[in-house]
Amino acid sequence: LAEKNQCLPFEPPHFGPGATVGGMVAAGLSGPARASVGAVRDYVLGLQLINGRAEHLVFGGQVMKNVAGYDLSRFMVGAWGTLGVLTEVSLKVLPVAPAEATLRFELGQAEALRRLHAWGGQPLPLNASCWVHDAGVDTLYVRLRGAVAAVEAACRSMGGERQDNARVAADWAACRDQTLPWFTAGPCAGLDLWRLSLPATTPVLALPGSVAPPLVEWHGALRWVQAAPVHAQALHDAARQAGGSASLFRAHSADAASAAASFDFLPAGLQAIHERLRQSFDPAGIFNPGRMAWQR
Repeated sequence: LAEKNQCLPFEPPHFGPGATVGGMVAAGLSGPARASVGAVRDYVLGLQLINGRAEHLVFGGQVMKNVAGYDLSRFMVGAWGTLGVLTEVSLKVLPVAPAEATLRFELGQAEALRRLHAWGGQPLPLNASCWVHDAGVDTLYVRLRGAVAAVEAACRSMGGERQDNARVAADWAACRDQTLPWFTAGPCAGLDLWRLSLPATTPVLALPGSVAPPLVEWHGALRWVQAAPVHAQALHDAARQAGGSASLFRAHSADAASAAASFDFLPAGLQAIHERLRQSFDPAGIFNPGRMAWQR
């Protein structure tokens, strides 16, 4: 794609040599730009799969067009392979933005969230953001992408310290792929990685005292937390009280992963819809059994 000056705008993470497009879609993986450009599901034009009845199903197409009825392709995004085996996926790509800049601010979490909310209400070419407490320093990084004039005007109005694009590109890739020191230190300390999906306007969460500040992405809507397994219920409760949800993204060990519910429990009505969908696609429950919290 880069050779053709094209890209997947949602920046899917690349977690290793075994990464695949099908896995990206099945896991619903989106990177730092997701809050500004949309998620994986917004770029899936169509797909093919084999369901639990051994039927080969085709949904959507290969070009953008107006469609009527249910967009079943999107049901497969983030379904973790519980509805079928993906055999083919068609994705929409976009041209690479003509201009880019990253601004750095030394701000506490509360002030960083306040500024992100304020900037979000202005016509600024915000593309990605990352707030992190690392080595005793609270830092907010904001990436701008778009037309040259828009990016330059935003740099002047927002302030901050402009970063070198060539150097900071590696930092954004490390954030996307979770190879920043903030991510890699957790497993060595026996900590699990939790993903908290919240309304972007959620203030600083009250976390258990021994839990370090989160790494905040998506302009406040995504908060990564490293915590010991004993704090799992507290994280579920905190996310739920804020109107969001918490999911165990990566356990520090295989034993910890098998002992914890990966996903939050769904409201009864939504859970019933999920169960009916699964029954329709996989009546025998042969695909990834036990993957969702409500199946446990």
